[in-house]
Amino acid sequence: MNFSATMILAFGMSMDAFAASISKGAVLHKPRFREAFRTGLIFGVVEAITPLIGWGIGLLASQYVMEWDHWIAFTLLFVLGARMIYEGLKGREDDAPAIRRHGFWLLVTTAVATSLDAMAVGVGLAFLQVNILHTALAIGFATMLMATVGMMIGRFIGPLLGKRAEILGGLVLIGIGCLILSEHLSGAA
Repeated sequence: MNFSATMILAFGMSMDAFAASISKGAVLHKPRFREAFRTGLIFGVVEAITPLIGWGIGLLASQYVMEWDHWIAFTLLFVLGARMIYEGLKGREDDAPAIRRHGFWLLVTTAVATSLDAMAVGVGLAFLQVNILHTALAIGFATMLMATVGMMIGRFIGPLLGKRAEILGGLVLIGIGCLILSEHLSGAA
């Protein structure tokens, strides 16, 4: 696979993380670049690891991974999105502190949910003559960049949306989950 194809693959794989990070940035109260970079780093590391896992699985369990990855991603994103919608509808008391940082495990869970398709790509890459380490690093770097930018975009969208940002963010995560599910189900038909 040449450099151009690798970069197209890398940025294509980062789009789910980009959309999710916009919603994460919109929910936070004026996230700083440091928090955006932290989120990008978590998303990038997870996104770089998943194709390596898929590569390792290779032929052994490729049927199993491809049969279930979309259901796992859909379920995780749906639960996370529903939680965000619930929190947005519930609102917060006026004296409650503004959310300035997402928890590590919440970000890891969201990153895993948006990167399960990269594991399936890793399985596919096992059959091609590619340097999996270079490809995984490219995917991870593109995702880190896109998730960091997404958080900063969310910073500006959040104040415009106010309390609806969390509801909209939840809907975006559920939408990504539904898109992943429909792409796999329509591809299976």
